[in-house]
Amino acid sequence: MDNKPEHIELKGEKLILHPYKCVYWPKTHSLWISDLHLGKTNHFQKAGIPVPDKLSDENWNRLYHVLDIYNPGKVFFMGDLFHSSINIEWDIFGRYLRQFDQIEYHLIMGNHDILHLDSYYLHGINMHPIHFKSEPFLFTHHPLTKIPDGWYNICGHVHPAVRLKGNARQGLKLPCFYFGENQGILPAFGAFTGTAAIKPQKKDQVYLIVEDQIVQVS
Repeated sequence: MDNKPEHIELKGEKLILHPYKCVYWPKTHSLWISDLHLGKTNHFQKAGIPVPDKLSDENWNRLYHVLDIYNPGKVFFMGDLFHSSINIEWDIFGRYLRQFDQIEYHLIMGNHDILHLDSYYLHGINMHPIHFKSEPFLFTHHPLTKIPDGWYNICGHVHPAVRLKGNARQGLKLPCFYFGENQGILPAFGAFTGTAAIKPQKKDQVYLIVEDQIVQVS
């Protein structure tokens, strides 16, 4: 796949935005991923809803790609790692992680992270029920409404997107990375997820994901 990461600076830190909807922080050799919703395809299929397997395959291919190219020391999952109760995709996920067993995995728990804690520990995942701090960033799943002084909140949950309007009432909604004054919201990594349109303010930085390319719009 033809894709080109975008290099930005945020709160004095150099970050790399990847078109597969994740962020790499070179200083700490850490990769940030939000809202994979693994297992969602199988969850719907078990309910009799004919969701195509290619959505799940896309998740695995993209996850393998970013772990392989960045070879991070740490991965921070910003919540909603697994969509439902355990199914076959949780076992597949465990095999993926074992291919990169040199990586330290952290999960900031989201509303869909409902598995028994032993299931996460079995895959070597460090659990954080509320937040994780790595100065200057405060990682959470839900966006914070009140951010402690001196910290910049990195979060997920929203699945941010921007709606573009064209002529003849044409419209297009594209996922994005959103960085406000004190808060950054990551796009959902998972292929089988919806999006929610946001309304950026004048000074916000917004980067659209367009056909595996990143385009800054503000």
